[in-house]
Amino acid sequence: MSTYHGSCHCGRVVFDVEGEIDSALVCNCSICHRKGAPLWFVPREKLHLRTPEAELATYTFNQHVIRHRFCPTCGIHPFGEGVGPDGKAMAAINLRCLDGVDLDAIPVQRFDGRAL
Repeated sequence: MSTYHGSCHCGRVVFDVEGEIDSALVCNCSICHRKGAPLWFVPREKLHLRTPEAELATYTFNQHVIRHRFCPTCGIHPFGEGVGPDGKAMAAINLRCLDGVDLDAIPVQRFDGRAL
């Protein structure tokens, strides 16, 4: 299992995440479309914040079930948090915030979030 290091643009939000990146999800819902972030879903316990959680900002909308986490300084969205279909806590990692990841080598799955 690999460990990836990630951060926002200014470096205020720093984290590590464990797992193997086998694909990215690109969603066209109103927020994902604007952010343009390819997402990698992992169990929440595989995301290890190196920044105190109180230093992150949170945005929710619509049904308020996904916590979109972002840096209050630079505004970059490194990850989101929610619950998967199996009821377990999940994190959606913005792959653009991980160091050393070749996005062109990762297969992309498209999700029609506008249809929900």
